[in-house]
Amino acid sequence: MSTKIEKATQYIKEHTEIKPVIGLILGSGLGYIADKVENSKIIKYKDIPFFPQSTVVGHEGSLVLGTIEGVPVMVLKGRFHAYEGTELKKIVFPIYVMKALGVKGIIITNAAGGINRTFTPGDIVANTDFINFTFKNPLIGPNLDKIGPRFPSMEEPIDKKWLKLVIDESKSEGIEIKEGIYLWTLGPSYETPAEIKLFEKLNADLVGMSTMPEIMAAKHADLKTLSFSAVTNMAAGILSEPLKHEDVLKVTEKIKIKFEKVVYNAIKLF
Repeated sequence: MSTKIEKATQYIKEHTEIKPVIGLILGSGLGYIADKVENSKIIKYKDIPFFPQSTVVGHEGSLVLGTIEGVPVMVLKGRFHAYEGTELKKIVFPIYVMKALGVKGIIITNAAGGINRTFTPGDIVANTDFINFTFKNPLIGPNLDKIGPRFPSMEEPIDKKWLKLVIDESKSEGIEIKEGIYLWTLGPSYETPAEIKLFEKLNADLVGMSTMPEIMAAKHADLKTLSFSAVTNMAAGILSEPLKHEDVLKVTEKIKIKFEKVVYNAIKLF
């Protein structure tokens, strides 16, 4: 895998002079943030050696390099999910490419279902901890010793100091960021009411089909990390309305301005 990382990294270096400090991974309906990158260079995933491909509506499949708030960034416009049939090691491959390119911090966004009954669609929630309900791990197999340890700690999956700065700055702008535990399921089917009832007992506040693999890889690579969810719907059994992916995209569209400000604050306060 090390050789593949090197080849992908070299290809990107040959196509841009940007040296990214921050990496962004954008979830369902949140790709518009990549459109705000200044002096941007766009590289299609399909052109990067060994890079995985995105197949889901709302995930374009482009790597965008440039600056936001004057900070050099690398943005994944379109992410990868296990339910697409993508191997976990391929899902986290871009994390290691980011590390090789010099990235120091990663901001991961996602669209999630709300389990916490105090949440409402449109809320922005910082993921402060995680539950891996898939019992799968992208680090299984030979360890990449040059990148990180065999047994990385997950005691603090996100950078608390960085998060506090973002919460305080956003609050001063009238944007509330709630906090919660994100539970990862494989998908692609949405969860049953019985499953959500179980997750509620496990103290999960949010449920989604992404993010956790990247979190584990980022910790392995010793990258400072933040993760934010857009609560796009209440999970099955919390409300009686059926869940549709189109509704997820509609809600992310409604909150795009405030979500964008939160991401911008995270970039400038790194």
